[in-house]
Amino acid sequence: MIAPRATVDLRPYACPITFVKTRIALERLGPGEVLEVWLSGGEPADSVPRSAAEEGHRVLRVEPLGRGAPSDVCVWLEKGAGAPAGAGGLP
Repeated sequence: MIAPRATVDLRPYACPITFVKTRIALERLGPGEVLEVWLSGGEPADSVPRSAAEEGHRVLRVEPLGRGAPSDVCVWLEKGAGAPAGAGGLP
C-alpha cells in the first residue's frame, strides 16, 4: 500500500499560490514519493492536479477530503522521475 511521504494543507490559499506551494513540497521529495495535498474546491482542486501532471508528476487520486467544506479535496501526487527541479524559475 502506498502511503504519502508528506502532507500539505493548502485550503487557506488561492491560485496560483496553491500550485507554487505544491511545487515546493514536491521538490523536497524523491522520485516516486507521494505528496498528499489538501485543497479547497473549485479552481485549486481543478488546476493543481492538472498543473502537476503537466510537469511530469502522476495524479494517483482526487477525492473528497471528508473534513472542512464539502467541496474540499485530497489529492495524492507521485513525484515524477523526469519532473524538472526548480521549474518555472523557482530556485
